[in-house]
Amino acid sequence: MKTSARNQFQGKVTNVKQGSVNDEVELEVAGGKIVAIVTHESADGLGLQVGAKAFALIKSSSIIIATDNKGAKFSARNSLNGTISQVKSGAVNSEVIIGLEGGASVAAIVTNESCKSLGLAVGMPATAIFKASSVIIGTQT
Repeated sequence: MKTSARNQFQGKVTNVKQGSVNDEVELEVAGGKIVAIVTHESADGLGLQVGAKAFALIKSSSIIIATDNKGAKFSARNSLNGTISQVKSGAVNSEVIIGLEGGASVAAIVTNESCKSLGLAVGMPATAIFKASSVIIGTQT
């Protein structure tokens, strides 16, 4: 599969919490777990149930980077911890790659201003944070 989403995670559904309109779907992926909010109709149509194989897509522009979040609480459901493996600066934005456990990685696009103020550099620990509503779930047919 080819998509424009920089972050693509293969995984297995480990939990589905059904709602009247939306379902909360949890995927176990390399590097941790990802929670997504999808419509109940989509969850049914995709056959999302515990044990099913699925993938998660997250645009790099939806990723927020935190470097020192000790004691901080966020409303975003997803956080993946790792180490910055690459910082590529452009004219306005920087692409930051965070290496995760298990060999996976997550890409984030942040402003150069944010990159500078956070002191983002290769080798430093970082957390990728994103909302469950920013996750697109799919399955192979």
